[in-house]
Amino acid sequence: MSKPQSLDLSTPFLSVKQVSEYLQINEKKVYALANDGHIPATKVTGKWMFPRELIDRWMLDSSHSGLLKDRLIIAGSDDPLLYRIVNNFAADMGSRALISYSPTGTGIGLKLLQSQRIDVCGMHWGPQAESSMRHPALLQQYAQYKHWVLIRAFQREQGLIISPPLLKFSEDPEAFFDPQFRWAMRQKGSGAQRFLLELLSHFHKSTDTLNCETEANSEREAAAAIAMDLADIAPGTRSVANEFGLGFISLGWESFDLALPRNIWFRHLFQEFINELKSLPSQQMAESLSGYDLTSCGELVWGDD
Repeated sequence: MSKPQSLDLSTPFLSVKQVSEYLQINEKKVYALANDGHIPATKVTGKWMFPRELIDRWMLDSSHSGLLKDRLIIAGSDDPLLYRIVNNFAADMGSRALISYSPTGTGIGLKLLQSQRIDVCGMHWGPQAESSMRHPALLQQYAQYKHWVLIRAFQREQGLIISPPLLKFSEDPEAFFDPQFRWAMRQKGSGAQRFLLELLSHFHKSTDTLNCETEANSEREAAAAIAMDLADIAPGTRSVANEFGLGFISLGWESFDLALPRNIWFRHLFQEFINELKSLPSQQMAESLSGYDLTSCGELVWGDD
């Protein structure tokens, strides 16, 4: 594509007029793309500005039909709100697109993302205050990390899911380490297992000291084990505990982020999915489950360089 001689491409940010010249489309179309979230842009003092490098990447992806992909394959950490929103979004899309969600845990999800077998990986890896450091550090262990971004989905309340009779021990979490209580252990590489290891370390204990009756491959599976009286305790979130009518001991909040390649970030389908996450019905669903904060939903939290 030839570029007008008047266009200065040395600047890292382009105005609406410059993008119009660069892409050879009218300014009204540029505004429409920006307002609909279909082109990488940001507002500075009320004016749209466009990162030139991301515009180039967006064009490359578009030229390979990246914006027209009719699938969105999500894996990684388990979450009941995400599960419901994916199901609702899939129902809305009908036969126009394939939308799926497989709760594999953070570790396996990132490996699948690395091998390009999925489009998005849900992840959580430690307390909310440390997520801005921990999540990028975890991604940087994978060769493809330079091509990835992190988008905030929500914050959620993390702690221990317990059988309701055990609520009498809620003031002393260390009591749950007694061998009389059966634990549903999460699989290696999951964010919940990482949370449990850090909790045990705080009390100078290890998993060897726990009475581990079963291993669960998702938060819902762990909660189901407690509901079926196969276990007494498992690491997990308030929302999962509420979903199964179980007790919950809050031990803090964590960030739940979405890791994905930059080109998928700009796809129409993913942008529509983020809009679904931010919608009023999703907000109401989060309030019903409880233990969520969607204030920063959809924000780019890492990978904009």
